[in-house]
Amino acid sequence: MPRQPIITPLAHRLKGLLRSDAFAGVLLIAVAIAAMLAANSDMAGAYHALFHTPWWPSSTFSLNTGHLWINDGLMALFFFVVGLEVKRELVVGNLSDAKQRTLPVLAAAAGMAVPALVFLAIAGSEPVLARGWAIPAATDIAFAMGVIGLLGRRVPPSLRLFLLTVAIVDDIGAVLVIAVFYNSGLQPGWLLAALLVLAGLIALNRGRVDRLWPYVLGALALWLCVLNSGIHATIAGVVAALTIPMQRRNGEALLEHVEHALVGWNAYLVVPMFGFANAGVALAGLGIAGLLAPLPLAVGAGLVLGKQAGIFTCIAVAERLGIARRPEGANWVQVWGVSLLCGIGFTMSLFIAELAYPQHRALIDQAKIGILAGSLLSALLGYAVLRLASKRS
Repeated sequence: MPRQPIITPLAHRLKGLLRSDAFAGVLLIAVAIAAMLAANSDMAGAYHALFHTPWWPSSTFSLNTGHLWINDGLMALFFFVVGLEVKRELVVGNLSDAKQRTLPVLAAAAGMAVPALVFLAIAGSEPVLARGWAIPAATDIAFAMGVIGLLGRRVPPSLRLFLLTVAIVDDIGAVLVIAVFYNSGLQPGWLLAALLVLAGLIALNRGRVDRLWPYVLGALALWLCVLNSGIHATIAGVVAALTIPMQRRNGEALLEHVEHALVGWNAYLVVPMFGFANAGVALAGLGIAGLLAPLPLAVGAGLVLGKQAGIFTCIAVAERLGIARRPEGANWVQVWGVSLLCGIGFTMSLFIAELAYPQHRALIDQAKIGILAGSLLSALLGYAVLRLASKRS
């Protein structure tokens, strides 16, 4: 009789992890740790040279380093997938139903406003620092859902759905903030060209063109125009995604097919590469005084205190006033735990920090310290609260 292969419990757990929502979050944690180790070891010089060594003069083409290609080029794909998710949710998802979207939209708005106010209360007296007010306003979907994935069935499905919807609305708000507040030196000619390309993409949609290649070419042209227009190039990804038709003429789901084809590349290549290129910050000589400097303190407090205060208070007030009820089957301790997880701001927060202080490398590093510390503390507290809440239940 042939011997059966022995599969250890560890192998079972690893296989389950690779298939779960938790893997993307665990991967981001690993990437952040790797970046920090690289930036604080003998590899620091090679790490910074890898991403910041110029490939050609900026006058030849503005994207002349690996860091710029990742942040302005590869991240356009990240925002394209965000745009696809947003359109699907608005048309056929949770945001298409007025009753279902009321609470997530209100919670996301409060979860952006309160952290920004906390940031400004701590660092707003200095005009240079005040530009970073939006850094703690964003929630990282992959990271937050990864922590939820680690908790398994301890979190009610309604609460998972609520967190996902809040994070998507949060992304919409972050995109609008980037488009409005973090642009520089608008170039009318390139902006007009971008509008003409966008009009062409809309015409393709209205004409019910259901082949992908015209939209791909149009999206690339739009990205190039927006890159040179003074608006951040990644906005082109969101706008182009909104023009993708929901269905082909034969009824086949087109937008969802594109989203499914790209979501893995986004989660396992684009975002980890961005995290590795941006999370590395030198900690030598930092000390307690460095951690409590106005900028990292403002970012960390905005994520840990502002996020939970804004979202939890909004849910409590909405239920008290009869506007909306908290997610079905969730108790208030679990709602608090999810509010804490919304303070994980890794990807979008790092991205906004780069835009807020483009000429101040030291301030970007300070903001990164606040982002990493605040996100880690929010993740640990949220996990602990949800774990304890499930035991009490």
